Amino acid sequence: MAKKKKEENLPEQPVLNIGMVGHVDHGKTTLLERLSGKWTDTHSEELKRGITIRLGYADVVFRKCPKCEGAKAFTTKEKCPACSSEAIPLRKASFVDAPGHESLMATMLAGATIMDGALLLVAANESCPQPQTREHLMALEIIGVKNVIVVQNKIDLVSEEQALKNYEQIKNSLKGTAYENAPIIPISAQHRVGLDFLMQAIDTYIPTPSRDSNKDPLMLVARSFDINKPGIAPDKLVGGVLGGSLRQGILNAGDIIEIRPGRNVVEKNQQVWKPILTKIVSLNSGGYSLEQVGPSGSIGILTSLDPSVVKSDQLTGSLVGPPGKLPKVWNDLILNVHLLQRVVGTQEELNVDPIKMSEPLMLNANSAATVGIVVELRKNRIKCRLKLPVCADIGSRVTISRRIGNRFRLIGYGEIVEK
Repeated sequence: MAKKKKEENLPEQPVLNIGMVGHVDHGKTTLLERLSGKWTDTHSEELKRGITIRLGYADVVFRKCPKCEGAKAFTTKEKCPACSSEAIPLRKASFVDAPGHESLMATMLAGATIMDGALLLVAANESCPQPQTREHLMALEIIGVKNVIVVQNKIDLVSEEQALKNYEQIKNSLKGTAYENAPIIPISAQHRVGLDFLMQAIDTYIPTPSRDSNKDPLMLVARSFDINKPGIAPDKLVGGVLGGSLRQGILNAGDIIEIRPGRNVVEKNQQVWKPILTKIVSLNSGGYSLEQVGPSGSIGILTSLDPSVVKSDQLTGSLVGPPGKLPKVWNDLILNVHLLQRVVGTQEELNVDPIKMSEPLMLNANSAATVGIVVELRKNRIKCRLKLPVCADIGSRVTISRRIGNRFRLIGYGEIVEK
């Protein structure tokens, strides 16, 4: 990968991950394109259906004009649009575009675990809250994303009176949540109106988190794919790529890494999961090819793995770290359970019934999504046999969703316990 020219005073690697979440078709991908210049829906089905299916990524450099004042000083351009002065780079951020469609909630939950802050998009031309708006808000709260900005999009499609009514609906829907005092920024992503105020809010309300680069590296894999084009000559093949977020520690090109849970193989007529060892061929972050990456923003690792091992997100949900240093792999999970009072994501108000024996539940741990069948029930505690194993620490928070109708709906969360 060719090296880009580094800007002065700006780290090559993004310093934080910001999520784009909200109901389907409320303008997340359009806003990200306006900020970054990159259209993140590149999957053929996404282009056909006009919705985000997989997690999309784009990097944005936020800048500030030294001469202008207030919101108009904020831009993503190298020169200030208002006065043409050279804009000073502030921070580079990785944006994670999560799907809003109800059937893709597992992907959104997986993406939320790598977010340091989030933009919750709400369309001004629809009543608020929409089912997935509520679901995404609750998911962010459960996973522990503290810094959220509400973006009231599509104000160009409504009158001033309708926009104010929608604003009040948003305020009311936030009452009683962790985001009751979150800023609400009205914009039109389509017409690039209000983006400077949004950038000012991001600068104010989503701080750069402190991270520990002295700990053993731990990466959450949110994507895995093969970048070789069809028909490529065998001697030109490159290994599989892992994309995600390094939560702590440092990775270097040339390091040997372990991937857990790893691969599903058959031994003595039984399916078992074996950790994978591979070498880091190169590292990429913020559009740069790097020799070393630290814990910030999203990163890509080019490995020496056979591309067939990683293609089509097969390793999504895995953890990456030094051999022998990763958390335990669980085939069964025992969870201390905290259920919500009401089901999130349905049009009608439904109470959350107690979990039942043999019930299938969708569980999200770190960036992994799996289905667990309930095999034991105790007071506020369940044991689930997993369809796909997960790698996670004791005490990790796991979101719990139940099948209601033909969709899985968020009903609570649990913490992993050993016994």
